[in-house]
Amino acid sequence: MHRPTVILASASPRRQELLRQIGVPFEVVPSGVPELHDEQLTATELALLNARRKALSVARAQPSRLVLGADTVVCLGTRLFGKPAHARDATRMLRALAGRTHQVVTGVCLVQLDSRRERLFAVSTDVTFQPLTTQEIHAYIDATQPFDKAGAYAIQEHGDWIVAGLEGSYSNVVGLPIEQLQTELDHWLTQPQPRPAARARRPARSVRPPPARGRRRRGQSAHARPRSGKSLAPPATV
Repeated sequence: MHRPTVILASASPRRQELLRQIGVPFEVVPSGVPELHDEQLTATELALLNARRKALSVARAQPSRLVLGADTVVCLGTRLFGKPAHARDATRMLRALAGRTHQVVTGVCLVQLDSRRERLFAVSTDVTFQPLTTQEIHAYIDATQPFDKAGAYAIQEHGDWIVAGLEGSYSNVVGLPIEQLQTELDHWLTQPQPRPAARARRPARSVRPPPARGRRRRGQSAHARPRSGKSLAPPATV
């Protein structure tokens, strides 16, 4: 099945590599939209919100193209983990995740504005960390510099140093759930496209037909006598 070239609204080299793995042709147009971080939202809600914001910001400039936006969030219970600002922040995150099972949620948005089509979905993977000492945490941070990664780690970069196991999609933890994405792209190509909205027509101006012969004229009473030289009244008796 021939797939159209997708616009990836992300500069992430990890997502680019994952798209290459499944043979999806793509172009990179980073959105530049800042990622939101709202503790009032669930991880799924936040990931979908950011994915949609990224996709729409690019799609508005290229409405005829299929745009893909994605966002990955790490959570431990209701606590959300974004990207660490510095080494102390990364240390704090990894210490909180050490020896516990957390969730990695990636939200994905596919959108094409001209056809008014949009698809949102999210995938969650359970990841269990090994118990980690402060020395091990510092060694991992020094080796990977994980400041552009949610949760301060990348499973594909020395993941065996910190990860004990996972349940679910591995690529989802990397940044894009390619198994679900393949299914969604196939469905996108096979489902019928909606017809463009019909433009509303102005109602035609009604034309009043000319008065027919024998009809009473405008302003004439329904009980008015017809004009005639003869009287319709009976003759008077003498």
